[in-house]
Amino acid sequence: MKIENKIAEAVISALKALYGIEPEMSAIQLQKTKKEFEGHLTLVVFPFLKASHKNPEATATEIGEYLIKNEPAVASFNVIKGFLNLVIDSTCWIEQLNEIASDARYGIKEPERDAQLVMIEYSSPNTNKPLHLGHVRNNLLGYSISEILKANGNKVVKTNIVNDRGIHICKSMLAWEKWGNGVTPESSGKKGDHLIGDFYVLFDKHYKQEVAELQEKGMTKEEAEASSPLMAEAREMLRKWEAGDEQVRSVWRMMNDWVYAGFDETYRKMGVDFDKIYYESQTYLEGKEKVLEGLEKGIMYRKEDGSVWADLTAEGLDHKLLLRADGTSVYMTQDIGTAKLRFQDYPIDKMVYVVGNEQNYHFQVLSILLDKLGFSWGKDLVHFSYGMVELPEGKMKSREGTVVDADDLIEEMVNTARETSSELGKLDDCTPEEADAISNMVGLGALKYFILKVDPRKNMTFNPKESIDFNGNTGPFIQYTHARICSVLRKAAESGIVLPETANEKVVLSDKEISLIQNLSEFPAVVSEAGSQFSPAIIANYIYDLVKEYNQFYHDFSILREENTEIRDFRLILSRNVAKVIKTGMSLLGINVPDRM
Repeated sequence: MKIENKIAEAVISALKALYGIEPEMSAIQLQKTKKEFEGHLTLVVFPFLKASHKNPEATATEIGEYLIKNEPAVASFNVIKGFLNLVIDSTCWIEQLNEIASDARYGIKEPERDAQLVMIEYSSPNTNKPLHLGHVRNNLLGYSISEILKANGNKVVKTNIVNDRGIHICKSMLAWEKWGNGVTPESSGKKGDHLIGDFYVLFDKHYKQEVAELQEKGMTKEEAEASSPLMAEAREMLRKWEAGDEQVRSVWRMMNDWVYAGFDETYRKMGVDFDKIYYESQTYLEGKEKVLEGLEKGIMYRKEDGSVWADLTAEGLDHKLLLRADGTSVYMTQDIGTAKLRFQDYPIDKMVYVVGNEQNYHFQVLSILLDKLGFSWGKDLVHFSYGMVELPEGKMKSREGTVVDADDLIEEMVNTARETSSELGKLDDCTPEEADAISNMVGLGALKYFILKVDPRKNMTFNPKESIDFNGNTGPFIQYTHARICSVLRKAAESGIVLPETANEKVVLSDKEISLIQNLSEFPAVVSEAGSQFSPAIIANYIYDLVKEYNQFYHDFSILREENTEIRDFRLILSRNVAKVIKTGMSLLGINVPDRM
């Protein structure tokens, strides 16, 4: 039994014996004792003053004295105003460690048969450009949240909606037809998504040049943009695509296939995946059908120009366009269609959309519309709204080609990890293959951890140099600590030490050792909180605190050189379980930890 639960039960017995009340377990407020006071757990006694008819200090003292007499787990206590600080006996902490050691999947809840099914949408790329730094944060958050929700006993389906149609796609296609000279990924030696991204930038360059020339002839900027022959060609290409023109569709399929191959390679490098991928080209017609169904039911209305709208003024919002006058769909239509297909494919209990905070209004509207259209989970959909990510140099723009490609960023991180690790001598005893594997693991770990340790709702600046540091709150620091523990355990095995399954409960523990066990005991609650808050940062910062605590212990106490074999074995068991929690916690962030480094 968890120590907190044991103490809470003992407190309830004390309250019943002393004051004749028997509160619920949830009413017992136990928290970690502040470092400036003696103790491990602190009970807040203010809720019980009405029953005790005494001041806070007297009430806390009475409860403390009862616990000393009746609960062996409590070794001593002290009172600070209305707070009862409890010192827990060493034996209980070793019992706690042995419980943790006996559970290979400590902190992870397995899904029950009737567990709720959570669908999580993330990535959502456009097929006119490669994945960039903004997509990296989206993908890392989406994947990590999926793993965290699984760890909380949910069934999870990871989905992606690819925006593979629309005017932006036609811009790349038109530029390739005009200026590509039949170039392919094979002939250019470029990844397909990078190649298509180049043509998107090229279109914008020619378009801006065209607008500038029209302005020189006396047009306003607005008139020049409206009169641009290049943009008119792109719109005509979109109309042909919508009409099913085979020549346009053939080029579209070919170029999208190039992009998908590029995306798949980036996803593999990043270590993220999906259970189901949807495509806008397949869902937008479903959305139109659902909107027209809503029109028949009076949920939507049609304007004189033929466009279809939803009146959301009763919900405190405005009127929302769902179909243009020419019958073409908007993003909202596509999302309704995608929701319809997903609901057909899976018995969804909760839908989570991992999308940046600039889309807050969009998902507020989508939730209302899905509910009106009869999707049971529509009202409770979760828009996991996260902040933007920038580089120290500032914002990125796809059209101008100033975006940091995910592939380039990953390559830079791996190369920097290799250089830094070599300088510190961490690759000295490695084969070339081991050096490659460690550099890849450390580079990706640095990238993922730096992004995921930040509260996801905040905007952030990603600094590649800071992220690769082997000291401080970074992925490499945590990875190196895990490798250090594995090295200690290997040396123990090589020297013939055979660890018992459990630590001896008679070992007298230091405050640092108790603190480490107490940290380990908090891991399941941390995983639970991260799941309810949809926040990988909670796990990232917990793991960092655990690692920092372990490194202080490692510096202050002997492990393999400890002469008392029972204390030595205890410290090895403690180290092994710290490594286990580090590995589990980091896996929930999508980060691998090395056994040697």
